[in-house]
Amino acid sequence: MFYLTESLKIEILMMIGYGDRARTQCEVVRLYRETHPDLPPLNQGTISKIEAQYREMGHVKKVPSKRQAVVDDDTNSIVTSIYDA
Repeated sequence: MFYLTESLKIEILMMIGYGDRARTQCEVVRLYRETHPDLPPLNQGTISKIEAQYREMGHVKKVPSKRQAVVDDDTNSIVTSIYDA
C-alpha cells in the first residue's frame, strides 16, 4: 500500500490553491497525475481528506488511528507499579 508523505500532502494542498485561485478536486487529481505519473493515482476522496485534516488540525502529519493503542509514561508506570507490588 502506498502512503503519501508529508511533502506530497503539502504539494497537494498547494495544487488546491486558495481563494479565487482554488482548483476543484477533479482538477487536482488530473494535475497530480500529470506531475507524478510514476506514483499511484489519487482519487477525490483522498484529496478531500487531506484538505479536511489541514483545515481541522492545521497540519498534514500522520495521525495515529483509533485502533492503535497509545501507551504513555503515566500508564506504563501504573502498570509497572501494580506488578512490582
